[in-house]
Amino acid sequence: MPLPESVDERLQQAMKQVLLATVPGLLVLFWWYGWGVLINLILTGVTALTVEALVLQLRKRPIQPTLSDGSALVSATLLALALPPYCPWWLTVSAAAFALLFGKHLYGGVGKNPFNPAMLGFAMVMVTFPQQMTHWPSSHGMDLLGGLQQVFGFSLDQTPDAWAQATALDSLRINNSLTMDELFAGNPAFGQFGGRGMEWVNLAFLAGGAFLLQRQVFSWHAPVGMLASLFIISLLCWNGSGSDSNGSPLFHLLTGATMLGAFFIVTEPVSGAKSPVAKLLFGAGAGLLTYVIRTWGGYPDGVAFAVLLMNLCVPTLERYSASRQERAAS
Repeated sequence: MPLPESVDERLQQAMKQVLLATVPGLLVLFWWYGWGVLINLILTGVTALTVEALVLQLRKRPIQPTLSDGSALVSATLLALALPPYCPWWLTVSAAAFALLFGKHLYGGVGKNPFNPAMLGFAMVMVTFPQQMTHWPSSHGMDLLGGLQQVFGFSLDQTPDAWAQATALDSLRINNSLTMDELFAGNPAFGQFGGRGMEWVNLAFLAGGAFLLQRQVFSWHAPVGMLASLFIISLLCWNGSGSDSNGSPLFHLLTGATMLGAFFIVTEPVSGAKSPVAKLLFGAGAGLLTYVIRTWGGYPDGVAFAVLLMNLCVPTLERYSASRQERAAS
């Protein structure tokens, strides 16, 4: 008769499956944007594991069990996938260090963080370095040597305008005169239905999320809540293809970090909701806030800020869910 798995073993197994599920999205990102994606991944991974080891040593906690659970590596991976490829190395390292220090260990380590660590690190650098965070490579990126030169600043003759462009979400947010048809026809940041390249990236993360659902790593409530609310609010506010259009529902579903947020961020078990009703409301709130920030806020993609704001609402959502269950039982 097999022995039951411990909590640490279940956590380690879940983290391995999450990492495996990010592979399709990682490969598509690499195909579209080149070596900068892998450079981000290495920088965030090394930084996260180093910070984790140093903090555990300072706290006089065992290092090996915590490092091997995979939680730091998952946070680093999600952060790397969200950051623009070829952003400066110091930005990537700062985001990863902040995520681990202020998103995890400030509250006592794994299982105690009220905020999603990866999104906290992302939000910090988005607020602090908005110019670097709103430019993505305009094509299939550059070779490895060129990518290393760009990231580490070896080549002084390369400027962001020479290889990067504003994202589709940012272009739509600042558009005042062009119709949606003109944007899709003439702006290289736009693809067939959403952001150029990001359509396929989102579909790849959708496939990874479906794998995690099939493996029962998390339930359907939070992802469905987020995608449904984003679809509904974008449909209600969609005013066609005019110059004042906010984008179609399909545009919002296949642009930015939508699928990464729906299947890898709002499903985070520690900072997210626990009960089914609370998970559904948590996801719905994240989807609604994502659209509001994208459309009327100061940042082109609102997934990180939406999730962090909903993290604050988790206690209220859980109390509402519990009282609802009590009323149903009485």
